[in-house]
Amino acid sequence: MRRTSAALTSLLVLGGALSACSGSDTDGAEAVAKQLAGALVAAATPQADEASKGAEPLASVPFASTDAAAVAESYAAIIDGMDGVVPAVSVRKVDAEAEKPTATLRWSWPVVEGADPWSYDTTVALSSQDDTWSVAWAPDAVAPDLADGETLDAVTEATDRGDITGAGGAVLVTERPVVRVGIDRSKVDAAQAPASARALARLVGIEAKPYVKAVGGAGPRAFVEAITFRAGEEPAGFADALAGIAGGHTVDAELALAPSRDFAAPILGRVGPVTAEMVEKDPEKYRSGDVAGISGLQARYDDQLRGSVGRVVHAVPEDADAERRELYRRDAEPGRPLAITLDPALQALAEKVLAATGPAASLVALRPSDGAILAAANDAGTGGQNHATFGQFAPGSTFKIVTSLALLRAGLTPDSPVECTPTVTVDGRRFKNYSDYPSTSLGTIALREAIAQSCNTALIDQRDALGQGDLASAAATLGLGIDHDLGFPAYFGEVPDPASQTEAGASLIGQGKVLASPMAMATVIASVQAGTTVVPRLVDQVDVSVPAEAKPLAPGEADQLRAMLRQVVTEGSGRGLADVPGSPVIAKTGTAEYADGDTIRTHAWMVAAQDDLAVAVFVQTGQSGSQTAGPLLEAFLRGAR
Repeated sequence: MRRTSAALTSLLVLGGALSACSGSDTDGAEAVAKQLAGALVAAATPQADEASKGAEPLASVPFASTDAAAVAESYAAIIDGMDGVVPAVSVRKVDAEAEKPTATLRWSWPVVEGADPWSYDTTVALSSQDDTWSVAWAPDAVAPDLADGETLDAVTEATDRGDITGAGGAVLVTERPVVRVGIDRSKVDAAQAPASARALARLVGIEAKPYVKAVGGAGPRAFVEAITFRAGEEPAGFADALAGIAGGHTVDAELALAPSRDFAAPILGRVGPVTAEMVEKDPEKYRSGDVAGISGLQARYDDQLRGSVGRVVHAVPEDADAERRELYRRDAEPGRPLAITLDPALQALAEKVLAATGPAASLVALRPSDGAILAAANDAGTGGQNHATFGQFAPGSTFKIVTSLALLRAGLTPDSPVECTPTVTVDGRRFKNYSDYPSTSLGTIALREAIAQSCNTALIDQRDALGQGDLASAAATLGLGIDHDLGFPAYFGEVPDPASQTEAGASLIGQGKVLASPMAMATVIASVQAGTTVVPRLVDQVDVSVPAEAKPLAPGEADQLRAMLRQVVTEGSGRGLADVPGSPVIAKTGTAEYADGDTIRTHAWMVAAQDDLAVAVFVQTGQSGSQTAGPLLEAFLRGAR
């Protein structure tokens, strides 16, 4: 809602009573009319700096038979209900020669942002005595036919927020009943209000100090919200406890909500009262008390989803029992829906699978045939962060899918012999295999066995087979490492050129400076399954395409990769998926060390694909990919059938 007025150009320097400076009656009348117009704008404009506070613009306007202070009080009361909207006021015409001289004022109120303003003319009587002009004040100078005691009141008409829909048009987010809880200032006096605010803050578990400040700074008729509950989810005994707080009040309302509190929450985001920061950043768009998207997709697509509020301006009689008169109406326009690809059943399944995990964990499932993200879940351990599509973690041995492609392009085949030694040292740094690596797979083995058993040393030993950029090129082919806007927070990972031989060795096993999100690793195995570079997509209206930098995956390369990743399941570290019903599963496990203070801990990863479904599971701290992430991925694949 607009807070300032373009009509400030009509504001003149406010001095004492004006005389006809040119000697012309018309000039003097026009001057005082313009002074009035400018003062009306200034009096309605919030004072932004301390120096201007307390200055009363109307105090210097010459009024006939009326005290300027009384006019200022009357005007303030009339426009108080306009909710801070500042009018533009200009002088359209002055008739100084008439028997009863008048000035016509043009009023223009930007009541609804982006809509035509509420515009009209009013007439004020002028009078002249001893060559000095003055204004005869009356309420109808502010709005036509406004009577003594009447005031203006702008009422916002809420708009219906657009739904967020998922796969098959299923409604994910829609207006659902809620209970708004707060302090009604009209039901508690100013002295008692702070104590009531503190009591309510304790009852609902919010920080007391800012809420007490908000209640104390609110107007005498304001409802100051503390918290919103889904209807029927209020805590036991809440109603009785609220009844004991002076001014405690509930308002039944509707709010755009997902099926449950946690359903894809970091992705979908939240709708609620706008923050002070939002109002300060964009006062033209938001005003205090507005409801808008404040995180996730709700925030990014707020303009589309929120629609346009309506406003009705009434003339309110002094007699509370008298009928209001409607002076202006702008009907609300509903928001437009946002279609995304999440499958409600698979999203719910992913969240159920992660529900028992302790450490932070995420699961992403997408469809290799078109890249549609079907589930993107984060457990409670992530603290509300969107690790699923925006996390930045070392992918560990799941990255060996990329390394395998790079080595195939360098001339190796799945049957090429490689040396899997217990350890390998590169420029003084010693690398080793994971603690329970099978001794039967040490020595000279085929590349396919090195991938199946996840031998670190065999791949690190092949670092000289790759040139600068070969690893990054293979990653791009599999959808990793090329960033582009998908219309939601997405991290595709990065594969920087190594600065040393040590970094080069670490990169081959998905550590060093290599990073990825669970979404990115789901994309990697989806690209193998599809036989082409997959680009994940979530928002239907955002066009996605394969980046030009991605070298196409050759059919023979895809076949070889699928065969090696199938061996991971039949003979290697992914054997836990061997008995999953249905078509053959391909997979890769992974662990990656990370520092937690002085302690070295382990990320646990597993990625898999079956038919037209690709899945990545990430657990921030675990024992290994097969032991920690594997059971979660298996539960998802079985549940998804």
